[in-house]
Amino acid sequence: MNKLFKQIGLSLVLMFSAIGLAQAGSSQAAQQPVATEGQIWSQLKAGATGETTSQGQFHNQAINTYDLRVLELRSDLLAPALMAALFGMIIVFILFIKVNGISKLHGGFSGKLVYRWSKLDVSIHWLGAIPCLLLILTGLSLLAGRFFFQPYMPESMWSGFVYAAKQIHDFMAIPFMLGWALMITLWAKNQLPKMYDIKWMLVVGGYINFGPFKGKHPDAGFANAGEKLWFWAFALFGLLISASGMLMLFPNLFEPSRNLSLIALVLHSVSAIIITAFSIVHIFMATVMSEGGMECMKSGYCDETWATQHHNLWFDEIKENGTLKYKD
Repeated sequence: MNKLFKQIGLSLVLMFSAIGLAQAGSSQAAQQPVATEGQIWSQLKAGATGETTSQGQFHNQAINTYDLRVLELRSDLLAPALMAALFGMIIVFILFIKVNGISKLHGGFSGKLVYRWSKLDVSIHWLGAIPCLLLILTGLSLLAGRFFFQPYMPESMWSGFVYAAKQIHDFMAIPFMLGWALMITLWAKNQLPKMYDIKWMLVVGGYINFGPFKGKHPDAGFANAGEKLWFWAFALFGLLISASGMLMLFPNLFEPSRNLSLIALVLHSVSAIIITAFSIVHIFMATVMSEGGMECMKSGYCDETWATQHHNLWFDEIKENGTLKYKD
């Protein structure tokens, strides 16, 4: 009997000892400070590594060492900004036209069509314009769709929608870059700034139909100051969007680092926001605000009244050097 009691007593001692050790261990673990996300990132940036059974080349490195707050930039700032650049600018222009009206041709159309753009120029314009519009719409879906569209779509519809957007976005990238390169190469000579462009900007090109700006038609050459501003914005941010897009489109070819890939994504998004805003202005000015303006990129010809009202210096120049041509 004594032997039995000794065994029971020994078992109880061992059990309570184990419980005590477990409680002590948990108490020590609870006292250990928990690192915040920012602290972990700082440690990684300082070169901290971990342990793993993997024998790969980067076996002791974390997958991502960049600041995770950069990813929040996409959802909190870039996505809403792209939405505002597209739909916000459309709303602003609709309201502006409601208040201001459009820029009418004084005296109406003359019926005489003046040669302005070659068939090659018109083709290059649409080579860049159509992919640009498709890239804006599909890029909006890829960047902001999960925040603004997905909550209101069935999952099956969303998956098909975003897949189609990705395919179109990738496919349209190459013709856009080709159109961009041709435009910059062939059209830059007519987009150089001149002193009279300052006056054009001061009176907003004569498109305001009220107050001291009403009836003002400032001098302009082949391209006015607004068109030049759009051209050089398109040149700069088109370059950024093309370079960053190539890194993301062909990662196996360029093998960018993870940090470079993230930088490319941010630059791509910022450039897209700026090009989108400028594109909306450009489209409204050409199709709605300027009576007769759209004809230039449909046939390559413009009405003589439109030429003298909006690009008088260019019209005077082609008359003087004998290059003025009318459509038969």
